Amino acid sequence: MTEYGNSRGSSSSTASSLNSSSQGTEDDHAIAKILAEEEEQNALRYGGKLGKRLSHLDSIPHTPRVIGQIPDPNHATLDHERLSGRLAANGLAEFQIQGDGNCQFRALADQLYHNPEYHKHVRKEVVKQLKHFRKLYESYVPMKYKSYRKKMKRLGEWGDHITLQAAADRYGVKICLVTSFRENGYIEILPKDIQPSRELWLSFWSEVHYNSLYVIGEVPARVRRKKHWLF
Repeated sequence: MTEYGNSRGSSSSTASSLNSSSQGTEDDHAIAKILAEEEEQNALRYGGKLGKRLSHLDSIPHTPRVIGQIPDPNHATLDHERLSGRLAANGLAEFQIQGDGNCQFRALADQLYHNPEYHKHVRKEVVKQLKHFRKLYESYVPMKYKSYRKKMKRLGEWGDHITLQAAADRYGVKICLVTSFRENGYIEILPKDIQPSRELWLSFWSEVHYNSLYVIGEVPARVRRKKHWLF
């Protein structure tokens, strides 16, 4: 009787797990369809403006890497002043992104979908990219790759230059960073082996915070939009 009871419990649990997995897959497909439509609309509306404005900037080759040393407060303040001056000189302004550990993914979501609240979906897609194309990123990770991937799966975990590369590859976009680095003020992150479909523009207060970039005067007065019921 005990063995039979355990068998039934196991079957019920398995069926429940399969149903949950199936529902999760359906939800993922629905989310992807909704966001793909928004991404296409936003690409047509906003693509290319910043690229033309900043075409004079020299970019440096991008090397994926984990987060470096966090600057001390004095250096961080000077870095931020340098970044602010660089943005103003090029007619750019920041849409301020919430600093909750998800800022890189929120900034990417704002550029992709004009809604930072889609950051969970962006993180999920980046982690999928890291999982399915391990060979592209493993050599840049100074720890066990599986542990790194699990860490990046957690909400609130800071994104780094490896996740930026994975995002560029996953979405087929060029990610343009205007940074606070003294020497390397502009970094382009290109998707591997494909022509980028559009550009995403972020500011990077080095090792501290990411914001989403717009032309001065075009920063959206963002109203907190109701998220789709699937989120």
